[in-house]
Amino acid sequence: KRQRIKEEPVKSYIEILDSKSQRLKQLTDDLVEASKISSGNIVLNREKLNLTELLNQSLGEFSEKFEEKQLQVVFEHADRQAFIYADSRRMWRIIENLFNNIYKYALHATRVYIYINIENGQIEASLKNISEKQLNIHSDELTERFIRGDVSRTTEGSGLGLYIAKSLTKAQGGDFEVYLDGDLFKVTLLFPEYEEEMEVQEEAVIENVTDQENKNEEEVSYL
Repeated sequence: KRQRIKEEPVKSYIEILDSKSQRLKQLTDDLVEASKISSGNIVLNREKLNLTELLNQSLGEFSEKFEEKQLQVVFEHADRQAFIYADSRRMWRIIENLFNNIYKYALHATRVYIYINIENGQIEASLKNISEKQLNIHSDELTERFIRGDVSRTTEGSGLGLYIAKSLTKAQGGDFEVYLDGDLFKVTLLFPEYEEEMEVQEEAVIENVTDQENKNEEEVSYL
């Protein structure tokens, strides 16, 4: 590829190899992350995080992709602050997977609705879109490994996106729900609203774990 060959059919072959290798790299990354999550082998750096702000930033990142498919985003309460206690990098991955899912499977030239609600100490973020293809699958199955709503497999996808998004949400103490009604596809994220006590409690847990590890090391050293 670096040789910038222009002769055909070599140029086409290189483009195909490049496309397939990039897809293989993404699939490998997804498999590694899914494996880490399922085994509990992930480190969470949780902090006070404005979920609304993160959604707005993510929309900026995906603006060109959504414009490409003429998807109009309607973000209700886009200026409402919604603080949760979460890992910003992991939350970005969740939203990235959800937005990629919308980009791949939403019906061309339709609306995408994003809604933020705060009630009874819970923050709910929902994303809704109209699916391009008929969804002949139960909502629970969509969040399993290697399952895709696109049964015909005419678009690229590993079937791990929603699984990873759900697993990362659960790992951070949230709930993840998928709702299907005809061609309507809806995902809801539910997190406890941020409280300072959450950080205090986590620090106490970390301190206890560290103390126990040090104690175990001392006992092993003594033996």
